[in-house]
Amino acid sequence: MSLTSKDTEGSRIVCVHAERIDAAIAIQFKEDMRKETDSGPDRIILDLSGVEFIDSSGLGAIVASMKQLGKGRSLDLAGLTPMVDKVFRLTRMDTVFDLYPTLQDAMDLQAG
Repeated sequence: MSLTSKDTEGSRIVCVHAERIDAAIAIQFKEDMRKETDSGPDRIILDLSGVEFIDSSGLGAIVASMKQLGKGRSLDLAGLTPMVDKVFRLTRMDTVFDLYPTLQDAMDLQAG
């Protein structure tokens, strides 16, 4: 699992460098997310633009990552590909997370 992060304008952007978040990497994803978000800004933007597939384990890993942030911190999702977006909407996770079509859209919210 390869994640990178950078801080910008009050947010930490975490980019996923994998085409899939599934059962095979869900545990590693949670651990890597914990390392990337242990400290820093209260708003985390997870850039999923490179992710083409997510299963229930991957979904669970993203939910777990949100919960481990703790109170007062948020996890927003950006750049969902059509298939990943569909999974979030079918499972009603779009009511749990703020979803943005692009990373730029998520960042514009911060600036505005």
